[in-house]
Amino acid sequence: MGRRPSAITLQQLHYFIEVAAEGSISAAADLLYVAQPTMSAAMKDLEVRVGRALLVRSARGVTLTDEGAEFLGYARQVTEQVALLEQRYLGRPPSRRLLGVSAQHYSFVVDAFVRMVRGSEAAEYEFSLRETRTWDIIEDVRTLRSEIGILYRNDFNRNVIDKLLRDFGLAFRPLFLAEPHIFISRKNPLASRDRVTLADLADLPRFTFDQGANNSFYFAEEILSTLSSRREIRVSDRATIFNLMIGLDGYTISTGIISDDLDPEIVAIPLEADERIEIGWIGHSGIPLTQQAQRYLDELRAVVAEFGVELLG
Repeated sequence: MGRRPSAITLQQLHYFIEVAAEGSISAAADLLYVAQPTMSAAMKDLEVRVGRALLVRSARGVTLTDEGAEFLGYARQVTEQVALLEQRYLGRPPSRRLLGVSAQHYSFVVDAFVRMVRGSEAAEYEFSLRETRTWDIIEDVRTLRSEIGILYRNDFNRNVIDKLLRDFGLAFRPLFLAEPHIFISRKNPLASRDRVTLADLADLPRFTFDQGANNSFYFAEEILSTLSSRREIRVSDRATIFNLMIGLDGYTISTGIISDDLDPEIVAIPLEADERIEIGWIGHSGIPLTQQAQRYLDELRAVVAEFGVELLG
């Protein structure tokens, strides 16, 4: 009978997590004060033990194979559980918390992130929040730069988004449905209206988030992206779009969920349109979330629920 492979060690899991995060064996070795040959040998030994390639090595560093991405999800789970055991039974301080989130430009994403950080019991943490383009959100989650991505889909973009996610081994999990609203300055003449129509917006500047090289209608962050506008301005960040709303009396279309604390000068007005916006999170198919990611999603649902929005999951 063949010899059974030796067990995976917790140290190897820690090493692997850092290698994946840094995208480099040498950078991970420097971070953990380990000799580079030792780190490289540990990664090769780990691959032998699991019987499959986890890393693709090149002159530019390392990337994860599909199996490596799946393995990383389980490695994070194991190390987090061990840290919780040590905290509970050995009196160790709470472990360093890690989480990356990439999202389209929604204030409720920031609200939930703030609550998560404030509620963290960790003495040390390293969180990241990227408001970015639709393609980059998907790429961040695919490469595990972020554990979670937040974006929207509707009847127009659903098939394209879902196919792309399947091709990358990702899945969309719905969070809530929202009626379309326009975001405008409180000083905009439409701010006193109960509802607005597309005809009301015909002469106003329309602000949209720039999607860079992937500026397809299917990757637009706003619904009704195929409708033409005589005055169109593309921007790259939420602060700029809100400042332009105030300065130019323009609008953008979104969910209607907006933070009075974070964006006090902006209001949401319902838009008459035969559309609904489905907001969800994306992650790797079949890879369990870390407890920190679950905490963030719990905070996200709590924020949204305060607006009376229909939760889906």
